Amino acid sequence: MRPIRVTVLCLAVVCCVPRYGVTETPAPLFVDVATKAGLTKGHTGGAREKEFVVEAKGGGVAFVDFDDDGDLDIYWVNGSSLDKPEEGHGNLLYRNDGVGAFADVTTAQAVSGSGWGMGIVCADFDNDGDQDLYITSLQANLLYLNEGGRFVEVAHSAHVAVPHWSTGAAFADYDLDGDLDLYVANYIEFRRAEIAPLGAKWKGVDVFVGPNALPAAPDVFFRNEGDGTFSDQTTWARLAHPSPGFGLGVLFADTDQDGDADLYVANDSSPNFLYQNRGDGRFTDVSLPSNTAYGARGELQAGMGVAWGDYDADALPDLFVTHFEGEYNTLYHNQGGGHFAPLSFEALLAQASLPFVGFGTGFFDHDNDGDLDLLVANGHVYPQIEFAGTGSSYAQPNQLFDNTGDGRFQLLLPQSGDSLGSARVSRGSSIGDYDDDGDLDILIANLDDRPSLLRNDVGNRNNWLGIKLIGRSSNRDGIGAHVRLVAGGSVQIRDAIRGSSFLSSQDPRLHFGLGAVTEVDTLEVRWPGGGVQRLLEMKVNRYHVVTEW
Repeated sequence: MRPIRVTVLCLAVVCCVPRYGVTETPAPLFVDVATKAGLTKGHTGGAREKEFVVEAKGGGVAFVDFDDDGDLDIYWVNGSSLDKPEEGHGNLLYRNDGVGAFADVTTAQAVSGSGWGMGIVCADFDNDGDQDLYITSLQANLLYLNEGGRFVEVAHSAHVAVPHWSTGAAFADYDLDGDLDLYVANYIEFRRAEIAPLGAKWKGVDVFVGPNALPAAPDVFFRNEGDGTFSDQTTWARLAHPSPGFGLGVLFADTDQDGDADLYVANDSSPNFLYQNRGDGRFTDVSLPSNTAYGARGELQAGMGVAWGDYDADALPDLFVTHFEGEYNTLYHNQGGGHFAPLSFEALLAQASLPFVGFGTGFFDHDNDGDLDLLVANGHVYPQIEFAGTGSSYAQPNQLFDNTGDGRFQLLLPQSGDSLGSARVSRGSSIGDYDDDGDLDILIANLDDRPSLLRNDVGNRNNWLGIKLIGRSSNRDGIGAHVRLVAGGSVQIRDAIRGSSFLSSQDPRLHFGLGAVTEVDTLEVRWPGGGVQRLLEMKVNRYHVVTEW
């Protein structure tokens, strides 16, 4: 056996040491193709100095199939200037032309928006079979009703304009009546004349005044009335919090596995909210007993982006929240029954996040190996941090954490030559298969810069399965559905949600990595109304449409 062992070791040495002593650069996992694809317009977030907090926050992005042609288009939210914030610098709608390029159809669709845009969530709120767009902003939100691929702005007539600085938003059928309701997080009451520019300090440098010195704006909850309008049910539904937070990330998910949508709100520099759906049209605040309001030691954190996914394959999806520099991003492990345990350090996610300011995030299987990895989009809020002498940077690399399959993660990116790790001032992120090749790509909004469109170049080496849900008695998008896949002796679950990350909206299709597995044993869909549908003998490496019986 010794000759064989020596031969193997020698081969390993030859493979690992490149010729001429030059270190080989690994092939990139993600390649930024935004410029080649036509995504070249730069974001405007006020002045470069960021004298006021509003200049540092935007914006969001969405993967959305607005024309129902089967591939993912892009909606990108732009900001404005403080001199004329009501005018805005123009959001963009890009149509996917299916050849690796996108066409700007904003003018033709009349969806450039107005005012200082912040976030985006997409869903079929009127159940007519196409995707509508809800845009949050500094002054007045917008609702674009999709009428067969043509849009009409109806926020005021639908009663969802919201006269506050709105940020994150999410849709769900909270009362299981077959249509989608809407929660809108609001941030602060921004009155520029009452705020001193660069009126605070951080690590010895002058920076903008943060939320703790400003009044919080209360969030709003709208019930869908089924006739194209919404009604403000914030107080009746018991969502009018007596101490409003500085709301950013919003997520509807069934956190206690009882079949209805609960609500989580990540708040900046104030306790996070978890509202448990009582099933009678009202919610109960369980932020403290659920253990999701604070960090592991009971510390207050700056909640930014949110993600939901079953990273450890125990059939209980978990919650992840991004935070500020010097804090750590928090992984809340689902213990069952609506209870969570902060396990950031145990999962090896805490230390790597400390130097960065995290915003966009999402659980996804980047390599289609059957477990959920984790994206974190980073970028500081203070340009002045470059002069503080602390080693912190304004532009920061984004991070990809690879799931090691034992309840822990390994920091995979950034690495030299990979576009995902390039230093930018990143904000919102969306994950989706824009080129329909079976692996998940990433779209990231960058402050004062063009977006990043990161093409996945490795995931489709493994097998996969994609699902598009169409509800009938449930809401048309099947939002709130719980999907369970059994294949190769393992079980994976996905929940259909709409609205997550940081001010962003994801690919509505559900994606499963299968590794080397070539056959699916069972796919089970539990629809929002409680009906269960089982499918057998589904072919892999393709997208399937599952219509509710």
